[in-house]
This record gives sequence, structure tokens and C-alpha cells, in this order.
Amino acid sequence: MSDTRTTAQGGMETSYGFRHVAEGEKQPLVNDVFHKVAERYDVMNDLMSAGLHRVWKNAMVTWLNPPRRAGWKVLDVAGGTGDIAFRIVEASDRNAHATVLDINGSMLAVGRDRAVKRKLDPYLSFVEANAQELPFEDASFDAYTIAFGIRNVPRIDKALFEAFRVLKPGGRFLCLEFSDVEMPILDKVYEAWSFNAIPQIGKVVAGDGEPYRYLVESIRKFPNQTNFAAMINDAGFERATWRNYSGGIAALHSAWKL
Repeated sequence: MSDTRTTAQGGMETSYGFRHVAEGEKQPLVNDVFHKVAERYDVMNDLMSAGLHRVWKNAMVTWLNPPRRAGWKVLDVAGGTGDIAFRIVEASDRNAHATVLDINGSMLAVGRDRAVKRKLDPYLSFVEANAQELPFEDASFDAYTIAFGIRNVPRIDKALFEAFRVLKPGGRFLCLEFSDVEMPILDKVYEAWSFNAIPQIGKVVAGDGEPYRYLVESIRKFPNQTNFAAMINDAGFERATWRNYSGGIAALHSAWKL
């Protein structure tokens, strides 16, 4: 299969990395990947990004700027291990309530354990559900965040429409995702590192390199910054913009429900 990026018109729903799969086949395959990597997921994020994912996630929460008042609610989608939700709760001085939603029970189990160890569990809820069909009423949340997860959703357009639906008027959408490297030379270095080193590291650290081959390929298929912003606008959001980090290795998209 071609490694060309998908466009604002879609294509990720039948893309399992570089493999073309029938519609409906992608989700079980992705679920299997995350069942395999759950226990080592955050360690592998460090290795895949040379630790930079921590800096990008901190920047995401800083841009979100959660208020230090009770009653403010955020939905963190595909956030099973709690990385973003924990940061948001702490940034709000433990005033915010974060609902962590993930389709993968293994990832959620890791997040629950981590929350208890950090004594953050009173400020968090964990929900196993699909980003394409959120089990919440309209206008339920003040913010919706998703980090390194939306490219694994088969129907990204559905997930974006659901994000818009569950946000309150004036609500904020933030999506951090690996993206299109825009710096000459860096793009070649990053691609060589991704396709050659990461699956091998995954094999050593997690015992299986294939899940990481999928993760690398899915990054290469994901729409570039401009096309993803167009998809966000198509879902009804306004003021869609983005910030590139590390030359575009990651991009943080922001938009509002106005």
C-alpha cells in the first residue's frame, strides 16, 4: 500500500498502517496493538520521541490553561494511561474533573492504577467507550483533549463530530498528534529513525516489534496539519489553528465550539 498521507476527505478508516483493510476491520486490529503495548506504552513513548512527548504534553496543558475553579470538566479521549488527565488536574490545583475515555480496557487499567498511586483518583473518572460514539449528553464538557490517539480512530470525522457535540458552547478542542515534519533534513532523519529503529526497540523493550511498526506507519498516513485543520472545521469548530513542535514531528491543533 502507498505510504501517501490521507487527506481531509478521509482514508484512515481503511488504513491499518500501510495495509489496506476493509471498513470495520481496523478497530479490532488497533485494539490488539494496545492490549500488547499497554504496560510499556509510556516507556515506549519516551523511546519513540526521545522523551520529547513529555515536553509536548506539558505545552498542550499550558495552552489549555485549565481554570483553578471547581466544576470545570474535561474529557480526555484515548487517554487510557492518564498522562494528559493527570497534568490537567494538577494544573488546575486539583479543581478540575477529568473523564478519561479509552476503547481499550488494558490501557484504562494502567491509568486507574497510576491514578491511585498518585492519589488523583477522586478527580478522575475512567470510561471504556468508543470515540466515535461517546456515551455522554450534548454540551457536557468544557474541554476535549486527545493526545496521540486520533490517528487510531477509524472514522476521524465521526470522532470530531462527537467532540463538537459533547462540548459546551465556548468549549475548547485540543488535539496533539504526530504530524508532517516540515524541516528539511530533519524529515529524512526522523523517517529513518522511525522505520528502522523504533520497531527494533519495541521488540527489545516490549517483546514485539510489529505493534510499533503499525504505530510508525499510522503516523505516516495521518493527514498533514492543513488537512487535519480542515477536518476540524468541517465538524463545526471555529478558529482552528495549530502549533508545530520539533519541526512538525508533533502538531497541536486547537479549535473552539462557538
